[in-house]
Amino acid sequence: MSEWLLDTERTPMITPSEVLEHVYCPRFTWFMNVQNIPQHEDSRFKVLKGREVHQRRATENRDYLRRKIGAVKREIEVYLASPALRLRGIVDEVLWLKDGSMAALDYKYTEARDTVFKTHETQILLYSMLIHDVYQQPVTRGFVAYVRDGSQLLEVLVTAEAIARTKWLIDQIFDIIQTGRLPARTSSRLRCEDCCYRNICV
Repeated sequence: MSEWLLDTERTPMITPSEVLEHVYCPRFTWFMNVQNIPQHEDSRFKVLKGREVHQRRATENRDYLRRKIGAVKREIEVYLASPALRLRGIVDEVLWLKDGSMAALDYKYTEARDTVFKTHETQILLYSMLIHDVYQQPVTRGFVAYVRDGSQLLEVLVTAEAIARTKWLIDQIFDIIQTGRLPARTSSRLRCEDCCYRNICV
């Protein structure tokens, strides 16, 4: 077994989903990773519909999106893990672009806006970090395709400042896991109303 595989097996790692849940409310990290209380989200329509889109997408022809991006090669449903980043996840599509760089393409069952949703931007940044670390190639941008009403493609710029902010989120999560401290809940009470932990969160 290679040293890389050994590292991925013995190094604690989190997923982009866990990072996004932490952004939604830091107590998600505490309940899931310190108290080991799982979520029960299978009945949520958006979750189920999102999974359906992801399962369907692999067989759909979306070459026109890739041509628009300037992709010359792609891989779908790519599992990437980086002990250095303490991060692992499955990228919808990893793209090789004409300019020699690489990019992540993620599909969302969400109505598009003029700008990328902040959570989707963070997810693309996490995938971009993984692609850069695993393939050792430049990653300067990523893409989100909103497929609820047709297909709208939006670009996310991958900058040093954005990557630094994203790494700080990962550091926050591991600080909670390692210390076991209970973080402050989200300042948005609206988020609490739809939270699966609301009945046990004090």
